[in-house]
Amino acid sequence: MDRKNFLTKTTLAGGAVLFARFPAYTPAKKKIRFGVIADLHHDIMHDAPERLSAFISAMNQEKPDFILQMGDFCYPKKENQPLMDIWNRFSGPRYHVIGNHDTDGGFTREQVVEFWKAKGKYYSFDSNGFHFVILDGNEHNSSKSRPPGYARYISSTQLQWLQEDLAATALPTIVCCHQGLDNDAGGLENGTLLRYTLEQANQRGKHKVILVLSGHHHQDYYNHINGIHYVQINSASYQWLGEKYKEIRYSADIDKTHPWIKYTVPYKEPLWATIEITDNGSITIKGRKTIFVGTTPEQLGVNPVEYIYPIVPYISDRNLVI
Repeated sequence: MDRKNFLTKTTLAGGAVLFARFPAYTPAKKKIRFGVIADLHHDIMHDAPERLSAFISAMNQEKPDFILQMGDFCYPKKENQPLMDIWNRFSGPRYHVIGNHDTDGGFTREQVVEFWKAKGKYYSFDSNGFHFVILDGNEHNSSKSRPPGYARYISSTQLQWLQEDLAATALPTIVCCHQGLDNDAGGLENGTLLRYTLEQANQRGKHKVILVLSGHHHQDYYNHINGIHYVQINSASYQWLGEKYKEIRYSADIDKTHPWIKYTVPYKEPLWATIEITDNGSITIKGRKTIFVGTTPEQLGVNPVEYIYPIVPYISDRNLVI
């Protein structure tokens, strides 16, 4: 066999493997790379603009295909427009997930969507041969037996939309939701149903849903459930500790203007991650590490069992195989 025929046949064989793994994947697009930041909490943290600026500056240097924020970003009020101006400095596509705290103060999710210029409360989009689904985990469960606190539910209407959206794509799919689908402690009330829905989309030999991203829990953990990777993106800013462990960790002036910080253990530097998914079936997550500001949770005697997963000031690097 001459060199030309060898190269032609080996290229076609490689393409066949790729198409078998990812139906409808286009050979011109070999990977997707995007930046993710979660739980900035601009309305709690005094230095949230600086944290977001660091993320945007890094992303403009790295030039990923798009950036994504996973919720608990900022209230939809005019005083927060300067933060949105920072976000809009990224020179590529920008996507949003709604968090439970984005409507604090009586705002609606519709107001959040309008202020952020988001595509919707839930929506999907394609990029470089991959399909992305953004869920709104802040819907209300009308059941009288639902747990107290913030709404954390996917309605039957949104669930039907999700089923139809997954059925309509042949692309490898990444699902994003503020609340975890794999975390019973404060995650989606009907997380089991959502996981089953994703698993059903992977039936009949089609490994369609490959990755689920969440924020909300301000932790760093990973689960692999029935062939799907579930990755929690740690907060850009802090972990909440509450009244029992309150500590003024900055200055008295900052405590006066931002009184909620003392109930948290902040991270000294902002956290975010860059995620790359390639056509050979690999998911590479590059995170960041920092230290706590002030007394650590361990020094305070925080019971780790209360949080299930460890409280850590980093996002882990991960190499996952689809």
